[in-house]
Amino acid sequence: MHFGWLSIIPPIIAIVLALATKEVISSLLIGILAGALIFTHGSPMSMIETTFAVMGERMADNVNILIFLGLLGALVVIVTKGGGSAAYGNWAVKKIKTRRGASLATGILGCIIFIDDYFNCLTVGTVMKPVTDKHRISRAKLAYLLDATAAPICIIAPVSSWGASVAGYIEEANIGNGMGTFIKAVPFNMYALLTIIMVVIVCTTKLQFGSMAKFEKNAIEKGDLFSNEAAAREETIDAYNKNGKVMDLIIPILSLIVFSILAMIYTGGGFSGETGLFDSFGNCDSAFSLVLGSFGALIVTAVLYVPRKILSFKEFFNCIGEGVKSMVGADIILILAWTIGGICNSEHLGTGLYVGEIVSSGKFPVFILPMLIFVVAGFLGFATGTSWGTMALLIPIAGTICTSPQTSHLALPILGAILGGAVYGDHISPISDTTILSSTGAGCNHLDHVSTQLVYATVVASCSAVGYLLMGLIGGFALPFAVALGLMLLALFIANKKGYEKMPIDYSNVNH
Repeated sequence: MHFGWLSIIPPIIAIVLALATKEVISSLLIGILAGALIFTHGSPMSMIETTFAVMGERMADNVNILIFLGLLGALVVIVTKGGGSAAYGNWAVKKIKTRRGASLATGILGCIIFIDDYFNCLTVGTVMKPVTDKHRISRAKLAYLLDATAAPICIIAPVSSWGASVAGYIEEANIGNGMGTFIKAVPFNMYALLTIIMVVIVCTTKLQFGSMAKFEKNAIEKGDLFSNEAAAREETIDAYNKNGKVMDLIIPILSLIVFSILAMIYTGGGFSGETGLFDSFGNCDSAFSLVLGSFGALIVTAVLYVPRKILSFKEFFNCIGEGVKSMVGADIILILAWTIGGICNSEHLGTGLYVGEIVSSGKFPVFILPMLIFVVAGFLGFATGTSWGTMALLIPIAGTICTSPQTSHLALPILGAILGGAVYGDHISPISDTTILSSTGAGCNHLDHVSTQLVYATVVASCSAVGYLLMGLIGGFALPFAVALGLMLLALFIANKKGYEKMPIDYSNVNH
């Protein structure tokens, strides 16, 4: 049973409002209320009852994700105030001797800190600024490296706030086992994978093109890291805890990763012999595993910090409260996303059944779906400034589209297109929280970061779109990915050659 064309009104309202207002929370809430009003046949009181009944059910089903985000926020604040980030930065300044080494260290650290994009941007920026400044890497280039190793890494890492959330969306959309399907979709997340390859190329070569070339030229030849007088005047020195050591950053992060992986194996039956090691990841309770992992990491961090008086007992627990508060915004988006998915499910409006019937009975060329959805996700992410909101809106719709026999084989390409497109839109959006945090972490003027990153991200996105079209035509991911990669390398070669002809850079002032 479904409500026909009325069943697609709630997601349409949410998407249109998000595009118009660039604010995802109110858009999701209005879409939820509209869906509840339709379901209750126009009864305002029943609409409110249905809304909060569905919200309560979805929160109960996904409470472990909310707990994990709170514990993760606490760990982020504790590690930041413990001075581990600053200690690592001081160590790296002494060890890294070349510009290439400074860039690679920034990219590698960004890839290692994959548990959360906020943590990634702020931690890597704080740690690496002294290193990149020493080797005349512009703040615009540093901001790009932060942004390009934040969301793209988090969106392919199972042990992350993103992985847990996307797994929850997948489970709610009935696309398959949440974490198992998320892991299977990683090779189809073409934009994220190509962006990571792009970072490696940028770090290891003298690739310069677009507006970024001007910032790099001024940094390399003149020592001007900003190319922006106002931004340079606003620069301040970050305060840090001088008692912190490098291990105060490394041990908490490693503890979180190790404990979370062990917990996934445990909840998936890997230790009992019920399943194989890899299968245990697909069968695990990912949210509960991340709760166990983050709690274990907090215990390790407490044992590491409190006896050594890095933080007092009172300061440690104050950080926990502060960290939980920092995740309230993410919690709200998640709760509303779960609720609109509940309103649209088969127990209420039956949106999926209706959309599935339209796709299966029509003559729509299904091979174009992955590319089309990638473009839509990118546009929505750009307009709203949130990858999470974009994924929350589109993954339930993807679940409904892929219920048809004609489109079921495209489930993983479509899911990869949503995840990649959402990250691309987030990358180029000036109102994105991750983009803002990357500018903040790098100490870069925000609009300078947006303008310089736009060309780099769009080159990758254009090649990814071609790859998604091939996925729809021939299936699989290996050949489409190889073609997209080849196109990207060709585009970078041409852009770099033209960029050098237009603005040659003298590297004699730096040890490249």
